[in-house]
Amino acid sequence: MERREALRLLATGTALQLAPRNFLAALREARKLLDTKAAPRTLNAQQFVTVKTIAELILPRTDTPGATDVGVTEFIDLMLTEWYDDRDRSRFLHGLADVDARTQALFGENFAEASTAQQSEILIALGGRMAGNAGRMRDPREDSDSLPDANFYRMLRRLTLTAYYTSEAGATQELHFEIIPDSHDQCAALLTTKGSPEIE
Repeated sequence: MERREALRLLATGTALQLAPRNFLAALREARKLLDTKAAPRTLNAQQFVTVKTIAELILPRTDTPGATDVGVTEFIDLMLTEWYDDRDRSRFLHGLADVDARTQALFGENFAEASTAQQSEILIALGGRMAGNAGRMRDPREDSDSLPDANFYRMLRRLTLTAYYTSEAGATQELHFEIIPDSHDQCAALLTTKGSPEIE
């Protein structure tokens, strides 16, 4: 599997449509190919912490792993670096800056330093704006960048869910995905008490 194919598989959710027996094998191969412990390449330290905080609020650790446990933030940085074009990457980063600006205006601190209740308030506002824009017809003259917060939150949620549910832990522990064996031998030779095989 080529690196670009691994990114396509993970980014587009194609893996979710694979036959069950190939699902985790393909995801494991793709993630192994992309697994690097390098420092973030698109997100700076502050942005990385903000994305990590938001992802963990979307998918917190419960009796199953949370977003941080499966490397959601690293996955998002990888997709921003190697998959997103300049326009979408810029839209994402602009929306991320808007989250901190909003939190600063309301609570006097960056999103990652705000209380959980304050962080939740910001995300509820972003989610409401995203939902409010989902059902309306877009004016073709309207620039798609005019609502960076709504676009950003939609992008972030999609990346977070894709990263989580294409991870082995997300697929097996959260979705209860079961690996089906590649083959099943219906008739197998059994040894009798005399030691000669017979077919049942």
